[in-house]
Amino acid sequence: MASSSDFDGILLGMGNPLLDVSAVVDQDFLTKYDIKLNNAILAEDKHLPMYDEMSEKFNVEYIAGGATQNSIKVAQWMLQIPGATSYMGSIGKDKYGEAMKKDATAAGVNVHYYEDESTSTGTCGVCVLGGERSLIANLSAANCYKVEHLKKPENWALVEKAKFYYIAGFFLTVSPESIQLVREHAAAHNKVFTMNLSAPFICEFFKDVQEKCLPLKCMHLISCVDQVHGLCFGNETEARTFSRVHGWETDDVEQIAIKISQLPKATGTYKRTTVITQGADPVVVAEDGKVKKYPVIHLPKEKLVDTNGAGDAFVGGFLSQLVHGKAIEDCVRAGCYASNVVIQRSGCTYPQKPDFN
Repeated sequence: MASSSDFDGILLGMGNPLLDVSAVVDQDFLTKYDIKLNNAILAEDKHLPMYDEMSEKFNVEYIAGGATQNSIKVAQWMLQIPGATSYMGSIGKDKYGEAMKKDATAAGVNVHYYEDESTSTGTCGVCVLGGERSLIANLSAANCYKVEHLKKPENWALVEKAKFYYIAGFFLTVSPESIQLVREHAAAHNKVFTMNLSAPFICEFFKDVQEKCLPLKCMHLISCVDQVHGLCFGNETEARTFSRVHGWETDDVEQIAIKISQLPKATGTYKRTTVITQGADPVVVAEDGKVKKYPVIHLPKEKLVDTNGAGDAFVGGFLSQLVHGKAIEDCVRAGCYASNVVIQRSGCTYPQKPDFN
């Protein structure tokens, strides 16, 4: 039987740590800043005033976040084993950075942030209306991560200790060379490397970065998991964008998942698994060219508070069981549980302990 020491640093995440500035807004605010619900974008100049305006006009909550960090925190919460997870990313040397560090450490995550002295900690505007959300990320310091930080002995030790890795696609815009180093290590040591499509704009506008980051016959983001038994996560909107960008001429999520599972592989030794969430519709899992669907937990509309972090929570729950060696259906069940908990709360937050069997 595995002991808690067997899980020490077993899961490592790398990404863009952001302080969520979250508020329920109105349609006029969305229209003013050209914001569409159920979307995730990088802030442009026109969006920069919105953060202060949100604070002035609406009831704002500040929550330590960022896609990968959310997932790692949820996995840590589900595992309930201090130090089972680690995380790296870039923050500013300011009060928001200190708040981020305090929050993640209190959650039990072993954080090794790169601290940029010249830039403020990144923020993400979380605009919620009718339970649906849109994310507008102003990366700031999160955009300043340096591969030299990863190479420091005390940080690379986290890579060597881990057996599972999770990196959201957002990090492709910041440090593809860091992703490449971790991916190559995972491939060389038969470890599990996982990524996320993360947002339609990643699939659409960073396709070349994906391919440059993932050579060795890894022609698409999905193929990064081919070096080892690995996974790619995404939602139905991201999957359809990926399909369009790659000329597949289908919007059928099941067919897209199958196509992803059948992409050319650098090695045939390990299985490729693709997991696509669809909100309230069943989770689609493609493996070896076959599809299975798993129902999500039904939630009455009146209990829905905020979909922000739902996908991140799903990944965190999923990974918490994956590191235990559980079957895919158990991982999906844990992902659905974590997501169901989070959408009944504001932001990617959760109670003190999970109630998952």
